[in-house]
Amino acid sequence: MRATITTLAILIFSGLLAGCSQIWNDPYPAAERGQNILYSAFTQRPKHLDPVQSYSEDEATFLYQIYEPPYQYHYLKRPFQLMPATAAGMPVVRHYGQQGQLLAAGGDPSEVAYSEYEIRIKSGIRFQPHPAFATGSDGQPLYLGMSARDLADKRSPGDFPKTATRELTAEDYVYQIKRLAHPRLHSPVLELMGDYIVGLKALHARLVEDERKRPDKDRGRWIDLRTYPMEGVAVLDRYSYKIRLKGAYPQFPYWLAMPFFAPIPYEAERFFAQPGMAERNLTLDWWPVGTGPYMLKENNPNARMELVRNPHYRGETFPCEGEEGDREAGFLADCGKPIPFIDRVVFTREKESIPYWNKFLQGYYDASGVSSDNFDQAVQMAGQGDVTLSDAMARKGIKLATSVAPTVMYMGFNMLDPVVGGKDERSRKLRLAISIAIDQEEFISVFQNGRGVPAMHPIPPGIFGHREGQAGINPHVYDWVDGKPRRKTVDEARRLLAEAGYPGGRDARTGEPLILNLDTTAAGMGDKSIVDWLAKQFRKLDVQLVVRATDYNRFQDKVRKGSAQLFYWGWNADYPDPENFLFLLYGAQSKVKNQGENAANYENGEYDRLFEKMKAMPDSPDRLAIIERMLTILQQDAPWIWGFYEKAYALQHGWLYNRKPGKIVRNTLKYQRIDVAARERLRAEWNTPIVWPLVLIGLACAAFVAPAVFHYRRREWADGGC
Repeated sequence: MRATITTLAILIFSGLLAGCSQIWNDPYPAAERGQNILYSAFTQRPKHLDPVQSYSEDEATFLYQIYEPPYQYHYLKRPFQLMPATAAGMPVVRHYGQQGQLLAAGGDPSEVAYSEYEIRIKSGIRFQPHPAFATGSDGQPLYLGMSARDLADKRSPGDFPKTATRELTAEDYVYQIKRLAHPRLHSPVLELMGDYIVGLKALHARLVEDERKRPDKDRGRWIDLRTYPMEGVAVLDRYSYKIRLKGAYPQFPYWLAMPFFAPIPYEAERFFAQPGMAERNLTLDWWPVGTGPYMLKENNPNARMELVRNPHYRGETFPCEGEEGDREAGFLADCGKPIPFIDRVVFTREKESIPYWNKFLQGYYDASGVSSDNFDQAVQMAGQGDVTLSDAMARKGIKLATSVAPTVMYMGFNMLDPVVGGKDERSRKLRLAISIAIDQEEFISVFQNGRGVPAMHPIPPGIFGHREGQAGINPHVYDWVDGKPRRKTVDEARRLLAEAGYPGGRDARTGEPLILNLDTTAAGMGDKSIVDWLAKQFRKLDVQLVVRATDYNRFQDKVRKGSAQLFYWGWNADYPDPENFLFLLYGAQSKVKNQGENAANYENGEYDRLFEKMKAMPDSPDRLAIIERMLTILQQDAPWIWGFYEKAYALQHGWLYNRKPGKIVRNTLKYQRIDVAARERLRAEWNTPIVWPLVLIGLACAAFVAPAVFHYRRREWADGGC
């Protein structure tokens, strides 16, 4: 008997001790432990990874690590400063008059008939390895003209046995610019860029016409854009090209730091255009091909995405200059060291904030935002509104970074809608009544934990044209009282609602209750607590609100087609200029008419004329006066419910270095560094299993089993057993 119980106890304790040697709740494969991998998460699945179509923040997370436009922002300097990426230097800009004469720099923008930007790229830069570049002994592409049998087992570029690379040339940049006019790709910046880049709209019209004439059997096949001339872009030599713009557009260099102007090799587009590829998600929209520091190895947007180091990356070094305080903050410690530092980046999709937060606290994500659910756990308020880490976070070595983001969040009215849209006084007063009734201050306090500033118009703080104090308030929604803005009363909103023809929330003509629909994403304004709060805001006016939550891709489709009535959205600056916010309400950017970024489909003739004048001007008192008039028009017409300007909070573990906040800089992964040994040690410390309850359970089981074993053995002995 003793031997049996002892053996049982030994087995129990052996199992427990074996379990203590590993982390039981580690969500990653054991083979990844100790590797130089950054772990992050994403909440919305990316829809487009083709740089000609992508214009969403969740997609930028991946695109900016893979593709390299000719320019980028200095990682550390503030204000944000453009610098060469693949380019050998900043662009050479020349302005020409109506007669073709070269104009002196700094002249009147109105005298500029067209501008030319000449860009020279560095030699020796190579694309990531890819089967599109693979050739046979005869020099011909290996993977063209493939049959269904050839593609039967292919689901990613990694399934093709041969890959190759080639050098980046100026032609690759020119090819991508032409792709903005592609008849099947529907670039969101076609309309805007077509107003500037000479010949872009003409090329689009020709491509659309050629596509219309193409036989049905040939539709969908590759269009070799190299064979289509375009007046406004030209290859000068292997490493130089130029772009011609109509008039003066001083913001254009900012666009040259965006993926819309990143290089695309024609071989990749030709490779993916083959029959049978799209059915297997083998497209350029699913598998990017770039020259950047990372390339996409795994694309499962419902669960996991993985970037790996590009073995052909051209090489950069970490910057040695920054802004004041960067040296003290440790941002210059890696000065001059080659980047990227990290070998792989694993993104896991997290649909809910609580699992995301818990995994961060366990050390399984290297950084995290701060949601309303975990705000009190993460930070604490000090005097004068200062925010510091909570003691619990500080003890874990977690760091907090805060910044005022160049972001505006808003609720938009679809100006094509027969109820809330239109230019008449009835709909305008309805929009103003709702704008007053929705208490943005309460929303920021309750759902943002104070991380925001009520918006008065589209331009956030830190961008030219933003005004503080009484001069900056929206007089249609706020009064200036005791030195600060105060939201107008609900009585004022009710008065406007009655004047709009909806006294007491009912249509005066029909007696029917006013019911409005808000479209949003399920992971955003669709959260139940926020939905309940919004419904309460509308009930102040006796208006019924129906919130229709859906996934982000479906939401985008509804806005694109103009089937949303109200919608909640936001905008992060692409570049630090007011034009990048004011163009969101420019008529030519209408989402429905032109597939632009004016999701409200707002049009105002005076506003559009002022925008066209303002956009080409340098910052000056004259430009400021025009901007202020434009803001006055917007505040009166109320195409948006001006929400709030965001304050960004970010947390990171102490083993993660060189992570500097700044939403305009998006190619950030190559600068970040991980102390892998410290992460492994702390993960093990924080996730050590508590085994004493199991020990007690094991002993209790042994004690329970022992009498039965004893009884069994005694019977064996009684029967003559040994």
